[in-house]
Amino acid sequence: MRLFTLHKFLFTLSFAALAAFSAAQAAPTDEIVIGTGAKTIPVKVSASSAELNGLAQTAFNAHGAFRRVSSGEAFAITFAPAGPNQVQVQVSRGGTPVLNRVVNGSSTRNALLRAADVAVKQTSGLEGFFASRLAFISERTGKPEVYTSDLFSGEVRGITNDRSLAVSPRWSPDGQRIIYTSYFRSGFPDIFVLDLGNMQRKTFVSFKGTNSSARYSADGQRVAMVLSGEGNPEIYVGTAQGQRIRRLTRSSSVESSPCFSPDGSRIVFTSDAAGGPQLYMMSATDGSGARRLPTNISGYCAEPDWSRGAPNKIAFTFASGKSFQIGVYDLNGRGAAKQVSKAPFDAVEPSWLADGRHLVFTARSANKRSLWLLDTESGKATRLSAEQLGNCSQANALAP
Repeated sequence: MRLFTLHKFLFTLSFAALAAFSAAQAAPTDEIVIGTGAKTIPVKVSASSAELNGLAQTAFNAHGAFRRVSSGEAFAITFAPAGPNQVQVQVSRGGTPVLNRVVNGSSTRNALLRAADVAVKQTSGLEGFFASRLAFISERTGKPEVYTSDLFSGEVRGITNDRSLAVSPRWSPDGQRIIYTSYFRSGFPDIFVLDLGNMQRKTFVSFKGTNSSARYSADGQRVAMVLSGEGNPEIYVGTAQGQRIRRLTRSSSVESSPCFSPDGSRIVFTSDAAGGPQLYMMSATDGSGARRLPTNISGYCAEPDWSRGAPNKIAFTFASGKSFQIGVYDLNGRGAAKQVSKAPFDAVEPSWLADGRHLVFTARSANKRSLWLLDTESGKATRLSAEQLGNCSQANALAP
C-alpha cells in the first residue's frame, strides 16, 4: 500500500514543493524591477553603526513602497543603538520630528528590523514585515533540512538533522512550533511537529499511505493536511494535537496544498478534478460548498496561500508558457487573476507577508533555488537567501 501511495505523494507534490519539470531559465540576479506603476515614498535612511546602517539600507531598498534618496526626501529615518537589544528610531519630515521611539527586540538585529517596521507604519501607513521570520528548506548539508532565519538571512538556525527528505515547513501562529513532512524514521512521508522551545519532535500523524501538506489555521487550533490512507490523497482537518481528524474531500482526483482562510471558515486547495490543477474553495467545517475559483489565467494553478493581512487576496503559482509565475486572485474583484511576477526564471511557492502586499517566493533556475521577496504592486523582486545557505525553497513567513 505504501509503495502505491508513494507514487501518489510524488504526484501530489508536483502541485507543490517538487514541481520541477519546466525548462531551465536564466540564473537569478539580486534584484528585478518590473513595472513602475506603484508610487514610492522618497526616504533618507541612516544608522549610527555600520552594521545597523547596512541592514537598514537593505530593508528599505527591498520594500517596494519606498525609494532611498540622498536628498529631497519626504522623510528622514535614523537608527541608533539604545541599550541591550534596543534600537532608537527617529523620523522627521521637513526637519520636523514626527517620531522618536526606542524599540525592543530579541537581539540588536531584531530590534533594528522592528524599529524599521515602526518607521514603515509611521511614514506609509502600511503594516511592517521586516521583522518576519522564515521557516524554509535548505540543502546546505546535501540533504533538504528545515531551517529558520530572519527575513534577510540573519540569525539562521538549523532545525532538523533528519538526513532525509523534509518538505513543507509551516509555522504555528504563535511561532512556538513548526509542522512539516519528512521521510524520517519510516522512510515514507509522515507529519512531524517540532517544539522550538525544547527542540523536541513529535509525530503528528503517521497513517498508512502518505501524510503531507500540514498547515495551521490562523488561531492555531486546527491543522489541515493531505492523507492518502483511504486510498486517494484527500484533505483532512484535525486539532492542533492531531486528534479528531475528519475527512473533508471525497473524490477520485488528487487534492493538495490546503490553506485556511484568515477567519478559519474556509479552505482553499488545489485539485485536478477539472483535468489539471486548479484552485478550489470549500467549508473548513465539513467540506461543503466546494467550488472552483475562476482564476482564468492558466491551465495549471497550484500552491495557494491566503493572505491574513489582506483577506481578499490569494496568491498562487501558475504555468506561463514554459515557466511558472506568481498570480494573485482577488476575491472581491471580477475577472481573471493578476500576474504579479514576471521573472526570467520560475517563480513558485508564494507565502504572504504581514502587509498583504509583499510575499516570499522560491526562484528556480536549472538546479538552483533561492528565496526572494516580491512586491505584488510594483513587481519589484529582491533576493533574500544568502549564497552560503545553498539551495533554499518552500519558505513560510511568520508575522512579526
